[in-house]
Amino acid sequence: MATYAYTALTASGDRVSGLLSAATEQAVLAELESRRLTPVTISPAKERTARGRRVSARKLGESYVQIGDLLHAGVPLLRSLKLIAARRSQPKVADVYRHLAETVSDGGELAEAMSRRPEIFPRIHIAMIRAGEKGGFLEGVFSRLGAFVLAQAELRGRIVGSLIYPALLVLFGVLILGVVFGVFVPMFKPVFERMSQLPLSTRLVLGASDLIAGFGVSLVGVAIAIGILAWRLSKRADVRRRGTEFLTFAPVCGQLVRALAAARFCRLLGTMLENGVPMLQAMAISKEAAGNVLMEEAIDRAIEAVRAGEQLAPPLASSGLFADDIVEMISVGESANNLEKVLLSVAETIEKRIDRLLGIVVRLIEPLMLMAIAGVVVVVAMGLLLPMTQLGGEG
Repeated sequence: MATYAYTALTASGDRVSGLLSAATEQAVLAELESRRLTPVTISPAKERTARGRRVSARKLGESYVQIGDLLHAGVPLLRSLKLIAARRSQPKVADVYRHLAETVSDGGELAEAMSRRPEIFPRIHIAMIRAGEKGGFLEGVFSRLGAFVLAQAELRGRIVGSLIYPALLVLFGVLILGVVFGVFVPMFKPVFERMSQLPLSTRLVLGASDLIAGFGVSLVGVAIAIGILAWRLSKRADVRRRGTEFLTFAPVCGQLVRALAAARFCRLLGTMLENGVPMLQAMAISKEAAGNVLMEEAIDRAIEAVRAGEQLAPPLASSGLFADDIVEMISVGESANNLEKVLLSVAETIEKRIDRLLGIVVRLIEPLMLMAIAGVVVVVAMGLLLPMTQLGGEG
């Protein structure tokens, strides 16, 4: 089925427009006729209208929770979708749910309607909604999916918030050093030109100043070009794998990278199992959310082990990406037949560790950056003061 944009006239002559999901234009004509509308124009909806209206993860999670609450209160699904679509305070969310409501009102499945908007609804969400529709527990799926999306958005927000200060510190440090070498140091250059021999530190400072003052714009361009090149290379599978290996097992940030991937996998797998998605299907979908090539390979091995009748914990342990206590908790959950609850508990445990690790990393970055800036300032001061002492001694 495709989405068509239409303009039509009502019985009173008013012009109305909207979108309809149908297999053909003839089906759209039949639907408009059943609504007593006279079509004026019918055309396939432009792809850009769907692609250009993205919804933040937090707002999407909130809409899931709202639908879950409405379903729990006994409101039918179609009515719930229309209520979300009628909210003017969030036009992007309303536009998305308006399309969903139209498809459901035409007799289509909600998961099928969501699959037509991949830029809004990830495959993971669609799989959980489809399982809820087929299993008859859509209310619980929406509530748990909303909690999952909001938890992921909260974790992402904490990570970004923790990195804002170090990023600002780096930015201001670069600006300060740029002013020192580009403006302050050149003021002393005429004084040093009368000296026959300059200390090494002074020559280094003057050389850096000449480089920044003369080629500053070019250096910025080169840095941007290197960034673009690195971004394009990161799209290659071999480069991405090497970069992932380095980051995953790096001394400081490696533990944080492993924890983030493990938390995403455990929370998503636990949420999907809790919503009735079969184990192998849930693992295959959860693999995509890990965001780590090494983690995806480990999950592939775990899928094969589970398909062969083995437990989940051993292949995860052999990957080296999960802490020993986390693997032990998963093993206990499998033995006690409450793996979904244990996985969600594990995700919360890992996320608490991530908060602590972020705090440690931020506390390390701050003094290191200050020490680096202070070191450069000391070198500049030595480079400028040493020749002054020589001039004083000669005088």
